[in-house]
Amino acid sequence: MIKEFFDQFPYILVGLEVLYLVGIIFLAGKIIMDTKNTSKTLAYLMLIIFLPVLGIIIYFVFGVNYRKNKFYTFKIERNEQVYQVVSTYIRETHHKTLENHREDIDQFLTTVNFLYNAGHSPLSQGNYAEVLINGEGKFEKVFEVLEKAVHHIHLEYYIYDNDNIGNRLADLLIRKAGEGVIVRFLYDDMGSGKIGKKLLKRLKEGGVQVSPVNKITFRLLANRVNYRDHRKIIIVDGAEVFTGGINVSDKYINPNPKQYWRDVHLYMKGDAAFYFQFLFFSNWIFATEKIPEISQLYFTKNEGQGTSLIQTAASGPDTKPSIMLSTTSAVLSAKKRIYIVTPYFIPVETVLNAIKQAALSGVDVRLMVPKSGDSVIVNAAAYSYYEELLENDVRIFFYKKGFIHAKTMLIDDQFSSVGTANMDVRSQELNFEVNALVFDQKINGKLQDIFHEDMNDCEEISLESWIKRPKSKVFFEHLARLLSPLI
Repeated sequence: MIKEFFDQFPYILVGLEVLYLVGIIFLAGKIIMDTKNTSKTLAYLMLIIFLPVLGIIIYFVFGVNYRKNKFYTFKIERNEQVYQVVSTYIRETHHKTLENHREDIDQFLTTVNFLYNAGHSPLSQGNYAEVLINGEGKFEKVFEVLEKAVHHIHLEYYIYDNDNIGNRLADLLIRKAGEGVIVRFLYDDMGSGKIGKKLLKRLKEGGVQVSPVNKITFRLLANRVNYRDHRKIIIVDGAEVFTGGINVSDKYINPNPKQYWRDVHLYMKGDAAFYFQFLFFSNWIFATEKIPEISQLYFTKNEGQGTSLIQTAASGPDTKPSIMLSTTSAVLSAKKRIYIVTPYFIPVETVLNAIKQAALSGVDVRLMVPKSGDSVIVNAAAYSYYEELLENDVRIFFYKKGFIHAKTMLIDDQFSSVGTANMDVRSQELNFEVNALVFDQKINGKLQDIFHEDMNDCEEISLESWIKRPKSKVFFEHLARLLSPLI
């Protein structure tokens, strides 16, 4: 019937084809103007040219640049509003720490200065830090700290599942809210798809203030899928903080030994909590479009709990790419070793080149990744980078015991990064992420010990064996890499 219609009125078909061509040209212009990353630009152009109609849909779902959208302009304005409340203390904390410890962080001074100037992130002193292994270690400590909360509990999570650990945590939050503690909970509407309406209702009825960061109405058409809140943060009484790779889900406590989940989290007590609080309030105001009364009880001075110097690297669609650029800066500051653990290795060109440069400069660079990832395409894209890393003296270790989900980076004997950001394009350019940078030999030594212990469950790959992979497999990996800006 449609064919007969166009046979009878061919000029209509010609007109539609011309309109489509003009639309493609204008859309190509928009992609070129809005997309700063060359690889992404080429990927989106190929999509709209070689996948008619479908490619356009994919671009509008995943590729629209919301940094220029009023949606995020509102958040940037609110960020500045919160900053004005705490700006004096941020400046005082940073400059006092530099005065007392400049020599201690001299090797990484460029990184420290960058984070302060780019995102108002202060370097703080006198913090206590503790490395927590897997969900078993994290949640035991979380419940212990939450039980003692007296003023407020703030949570921000990418994944919160309605399962045993999720309900146990919900019970505690509701009980603390009943005791008069202010409890606020932010969750990512995409990542926490399994949280369920019943659990959300129970939390709200129990006195917990709850909000998604980006409300998603139609998941299949969610055009904010690129800007996920991938953070995992708990702040208690403005003094204690948790962050790292572990979400709220039973799988992180390894109930099934055959599906082992390897991860790392960090507990901090001290002035490091200050900037995490700033990040939380910025997202809370953005999500709820309400400004709570921000009293000094949320930003108390906590210096003197320990010996760790801590600074925070945070990124999102409302900020400069601080995690990507601080990672690059720190890598280029290395003199002896760099140990990287990440579940997804699809780095931006800047970070990739810095890693290769460090390795060729004689730095002992080691990368630990899962042997089998949780996505065939993502795994293949990561594999496409390994040959050039091996050619440039980077040692690569495949973790075989289970799925390694930790996001850590150790440099020399003092610098450690533990956080939520994977070493991929999505984490370093698109998502809301946060990493804690700890300048402390004890924490670095602890994470080194963990890395060496995990090497016992790894297989090191060699360049000789890697280049012998079937050509069909290599072709698929490079095809996946071509699509990596979109995944």
